[in-house]
Amino acid sequence: MTLALTRDQRLPPHSLDVEPSTRAATGALLQSQRDDGHWVFELEADATIPSEYVLLRHYRGETIDKAIERKIAVYLRRIQGDHGGWALYHQGDFDMSASVKAYFALKMIGDATDVPHMIRAREAILARGGAVRCNVFTRVLLSLFGIVSWRSVPEMPVEIVLLPRWFPFHLSKVSYWARTVMVPLLVLQALRPRAKNSLQVMIDELFIDPPREVGLAAKAGHQKWIWFVAFRGIDAILRPAVRLSPKWLRRRAIARAVAFVSERLNGEDGLGAIFPAMANSVMMFDALGRDADAAVARASIDRLLIVHDDEAYCQPCVSPVWDTALACHALLEIGVNEARARACKGLDWLQPRQVLDVAGDWAIKRPGVPPGGWAFQYANPHYPDLDDTAVVVMAMDRARRVGAGARYDVAIARGTEWIKGLQSSNGGWAAFDVDNIYEYLNNIPFADHGALTDPPTDDVTARCVSMLAQLGEAFENSEALSRGVDYLMSRQLEEGSWYGRWGMNYIYGTWSVLGALNVCGVHRASPAIRKAVAWLVSIQNSDGGWGEDGTSYKLDYRGHEPAASTASQTAWALLGLMASGEVDHPAVALGARYLLQTQDESGLWNEERFTATGFPRVFYLRYHGYRRYFPLWALARYRNLKASGSADVPYGM
Repeated sequence: MTLALTRDQRLPPHSLDVEPSTRAATGALLQSQRDDGHWVFELEADATIPSEYVLLRHYRGETIDKAIERKIAVYLRRIQGDHGGWALYHQGDFDMSASVKAYFALKMIGDATDVPHMIRAREAILARGGAVRCNVFTRVLLSLFGIVSWRSVPEMPVEIVLLPRWFPFHLSKVSYWARTVMVPLLVLQALRPRAKNSLQVMIDELFIDPPREVGLAAKAGHQKWIWFVAFRGIDAILRPAVRLSPKWLRRRAIARAVAFVSERLNGEDGLGAIFPAMANSVMMFDALGRDADAAVARASIDRLLIVHDDEAYCQPCVSPVWDTALACHALLEIGVNEARARACKGLDWLQPRQVLDVAGDWAIKRPGVPPGGWAFQYANPHYPDLDDTAVVVMAMDRARRVGAGARYDVAIARGTEWIKGLQSSNGGWAAFDVDNIYEYLNNIPFADHGALTDPPTDDVTARCVSMLAQLGEAFENSEALSRGVDYLMSRQLEEGSWYGRWGMNYIYGTWSVLGALNVCGVHRASPAIRKAVAWLVSIQNSDGGWGEDGTSYKLDYRGHEPAASTASQTAWALLGLMASGEVDHPAVALGARYLLQTQDESGLWNEERFTATGFPRVFYLRYHGYRRYFPLWALARYRNLKASGSADVPYGM
């Protein structure tokens, strides 16, 4: 059976037969379903996380696992860039912090400093000013190892956990990921433990000047001078003031921080279910001599390891709820009985993972809203997210339309109530919090990554609007939906696109919003939709696909810059165009043909490029599942619309 067209076949657009391709891709997706019904695929970031995993083990003085270290070293060497350092995404530009950590990890593993790849890395780092140019989190790591002094790190006294909510800085004013990473880090900064580092590996050679003389970092690109200077002044006052803090106050603050972490420790899934918070919690408990808690926290980290025959790396987190929900959407789009049955099995796995009994950190702003969301990971009850919840609810609604009965009704109702209760004041929705818009906090010296807050975004808002509209809400009877659409309309760029915070980037955001506007009943001839369609068509690559990379998040973005086509981004563009009634547009046929031509013999698509975002300009992601379900979803929809003779898409995604 021919699974896909080869590159040298030039099939006229009107002759496309996608059935063999969808069958092959469906088979591959079904084969990867776990016995209990869920899907989970690898989630890869840059060199930072596997490097930090190695360094954490040596920080603690753990027994050296030569087999794992050897495989991580193979991985780190493979992803070293042509520029000599390490990038934040596939074929990206040199990044100082990722390069310093990767070099440090490889040296710790045993790579000699005079071998070619280490020489290239060191020369690349020094040519760009040396390790002094690394970010705050890297400086913290280097301080723990005694490579630089704590003077190089902005002062963040642990006593801030005691500040009242009305204070300009409060933990509720920063994002969930910042909260869980910062709280144990505050304890570490107060106690200032020193790495065991039994091999006594140092990286002084990466600095031009003596590393222990390094001062504070320069202003980050996103920071405004007036705010930065003000906060730098506050830092200068805090440094001597911290030494005068009463011991009883410091003990009380540390106890509050430990209580925060302990409540959210989350067993084998870890604090916040994200690697940086999990690693910090391990080191915090170590510093406090709480060995039992440290053991629990440490055990969660090994569950993030991906170990192959020849290489290994550590994931930043796991994505089973997200993968399962999106796989279910793709299978429901396929529509055959087996695909529907397997989708329902996946939804049955998701149903009991709805968080119904924990009012998480979001409840600080919305204390009267009943819990009802889903987390991204296997378990993270204090931090369910709205994006996952909306996608799960829409999949459950699709399933009950095709015979699943009423078994998801209660879950759908609770999820909908929770999402409506977490709408922000401006009409949009954020990922985890409500009205988390204290943008001035991204100017504090500690926030050189620029991701301290969780404001509403175009893509998450679109997902929530899509869910409400798919469930039957309309402008005339839903204030939440109306306000959400108003927010989206206000966010469209002049070129016609929308920003993609969690997917890369404007292609993702534009698909998300077009899906929402379609299911809301916004007329396809509206200027907003026509501009978006024209933009998507205008950026299609000559090979028929679409692509975008991390450079699209630069602060001075002035419009799309061409990037290599990928299967997942091509699928998003196709789904966006089809949601706008453009199934017969030549661009759609060309995009579908691109997917047929690039499908491999296994029924899947090769996608080395990163197409998702952790933090713009700082941290990017490669979801290994995206190449499995998004292209399948787009081709199945193309087939369905062509077969029906209708251009109407009745779903929010």
